Amino acid sequence: QVQLVESGGGLVQPGGSLRLSCAASGTFFGISTMGWYRQAFGKQRELVATITTSDSSGYADSVKGRFTISRDNAKNTVYLQMNSLKPEDTAVYHCNAEILVTPLSGRSTYWGQGTQVTVSS
Repeated sequence: QVQLVESGGGLVQPGGSLRLSCAASGTFFGISTMGWYRQAFGKQRELVATITTSDSSGYADSVKGRFTISRDNAKNTVYLQMNSLKPEDTAVYHCNAEILVTPLSGRSTYWGQGTQVTVSS
């Protein structure tokens, strides 16, 4: 059974930093693109950042220059370094990953359970 488990959320003051981690566990053949999404209360889930296996990354305009996505393929883990946090960054952050469970299964998208990030003074 494949699972994604996030960690690193919490309460931080405006201007502060947090680092989120998301580790994939279970039995699978490989991981393709990984990403972070967020959902604020009463709003739709939105893309924050993605990263491919070749470390090509993309960001939402609202986080460019403040957030950095990275991955450690040996640890099956994706990170999100968040700097200069703003109150509008408050949301539940979810990671996702396209995972190939077996060579014949095709890629499936998996989601983590989410971690709360609250930016407030």
